[in-house]
Amino acid sequence: MNLPNKLTLLRVILVPVFVVMYIKQMFIPAFIVFIVASFTDMLDGKIARKYNLITNFGKIMDPLADKILVYSAFCLFIEDGTMPAWILIVILLREFTVAGMRTVAASEGIVIAAGITGKIKTVLQMIAVPLLIISSMHNVLYILSQVFLWASLVMTIVSGVEYVVKNKSVFA
Repeated sequence: MNLPNKLTLLRVILVPVFVVMYIKQMFIPAFIVFIVASFTDMLDGKIARKYNLITNFGKIMDPLADKILVYSAFCLFIEDGTMPAWILIVILLREFTVAGMRTVAASEGIVIAAGITGKIKTVLQMIAVPLLIISSMHNVLYILSQVFLWASLVMTIVSGVEYVVKNKSVFA
């Protein structure tokens, strides 16, 4: 297993660590674990592209690891009232739609690459989470955390619509 794939697995392994720390209200350690896990996302992609270490495992697990990390945080935020549940429902609607379309396309031998709006959505989510953790501790940066949460929601909708429109032939 190459280094980018190991970093992706590390991100998945860090999720339960993050969750336990957050639940135990160890917000600073949870914040640090989330930042480290998010950094592995950037790092594994850079290494894979630079050294041509792109694998099918990485193509599947990297975005899945991102979703597991971010959506675990969102579930915690719903539990403690930091975030309304309907935002996660909208996000999951987009994710299931995209995943369904990719599955249908793959069954026909078509690979649908991630678009730039989807990548922006992920970056905004990964910025929103640490800001939400900080704001849950002291209400510091509350407005900024909400800006990034709402921006990620808008990009979720935009990227989902873009994805469906660009790939409508999958439904034909």
